[in-house]
Amino acid sequence: MLDDRAKLLLKTLVERYIAEGQPVGSRTLSRAPGLDLSPATIRNVMSDLETLGLIASPHTSAGRIPTARGYRLFVDTMLTAQREQMNPPSLAPDQPQKVIANAASLLSNLSQFVGVVMAPRRASVFKQIEFLKLSDRRLLVIIVSPDGDVQNRVIFPEADYSQSQLVEASNYINAHYAGLTIEQVRDRLQSEVEKLRGEIAALMQAAVNVSSEVLTEAQEDDVVISGERNLLSVTDFSSDMGQLRRAFELFEQKAQLMRLLDVSSKAEGVRIFIGGESQVVPFEELSIVSANYEVDGQVVGTLGVIGPTRMPYERMIQIVDITSRLVSNALSHRK
Repeated sequence: MLDDRAKLLLKTLVERYIAEGQPVGSRTLSRAPGLDLSPATIRNVMSDLETLGLIASPHTSAGRIPTARGYRLFVDTMLTAQREQMNPPSLAPDQPQKVIANAASLLSNLSQFVGVVMAPRRASVFKQIEFLKLSDRRLLVIIVSPDGDVQNRVIFPEADYSQSQLVEASNYINAHYAGLTIEQVRDRLQSEVEKLRGEIAALMQAAVNVSSEVLTEAQEDDVVISGERNLLSVTDFSSDMGQLRRAFELFEQKAQLMRLLDVSSKAEGVRIFIGGESQVVPFEELSIVSANYEVDGQVVGTLGVIGPTRMPYERMIQIVDITSRLVSNALSHRK
């Protein structure tokens, strides 16, 4: 455990580094308001902080910078709730896709980093499933969602079904399973498979598998990113093309962002992921501040800001929190 003196010094060092982007030395800290310590005492405390892995010395610099562990301690225990006056533009109730796109732009513009929004999760519910025989052992599965969205997939079953069998199977599935989620259908199928005729059970299993694939593919397209170019003006990245390249690769690999945002969705309030402290954020140079948003009181998606580890976390927390409320309001009052 750190004593109050060490906590204050760490807090001062982190805030100074976030503001200036330069390693912070003992002489600089000795002149900081409220830190009434001699340079020798500061050097001793900094040595202790370095031993604990909270700060590090880059290259041959005499100054120190926070580590991921140091940032985490700062974020969890030292952030003060001094909210600045912010008047972001409201998000007008509109189609979900437009609200999400506007929210990503708003996050980017307010933060001057990258805004990312996971679109509302699509309910894994089908309204209707049809099977159409294309040729021997080649079928088209047509899946209709409750909102009228239609997805088609070609499958190659082991058995050769007649069109009358396909019609009978789709009629049975639509009569007994329509309106259930794919997960509910899968659970019922496991318990009822012995009661069903062979062709119906096999086609139901095929329909469940196809529906799961459709949902997975759709979700990867449901991450909206705005402001990637903002990172070009961030000193932490512009001075190292390798870091910048890795950041842009993350934006291209939306499946990885999906996993990250999915982790965020399992917690309440604003969450902060600091690069290098876990496998969630794979790059030491990046941090992500995220929060859930709701529709009529139910969590349906996640949004956040992606930027350098050296970001003003207080401001980012406020931006993300406000935007999540604006999105929740816009989607809940959409006409």
